[in-house]
Amino acid sequence: MAWEILELVRLDDKGNTQVANVTLEDRKRLELARALGTKPSLLLLDEVMAGLTPAEVKGAIELIRSLRTRELTIIVVEHIMDVILSLCDRIAVLDYGQKIAEDIPDQIVNNKEVIRAYLGERYSARN
Repeated sequence: MAWEILELVRLDDKGNTQVANVTLEDRKRLELARALGTKPSLLLLDEVMAGLTPAEVKGAIELIRSLRTRELTIIVVEHIMDVILSLCDRIAVLDYGQKIAEDIPDQIVNNKEVIRAYLGERYSARN
């Protein structure tokens, strides 16, 4: 089962490598593999994109999308709104601990409170 999970997170080629010798991106994939090893029905990902380059973020998004085909609910806590908008079917937005919006991505990007708190004028200019 461990090798299957390493394949799933695209680390099967590094299965015999010491953790000290892998990249940050691979460490994040390993953290994900460890969580998947518990066979969760709910997976919470908290700021999983932190420290990754834009190319690595793209790869992480693809990996998380691939997990959506499994019997698994994924909750993502992330400040990079482009990541959230590309991954999530439903989004809840908090501002200073208060929920200011909950809806589908298309509605979230048009919500004035969300634009003010997170998205900025570049999103309001798109719409």
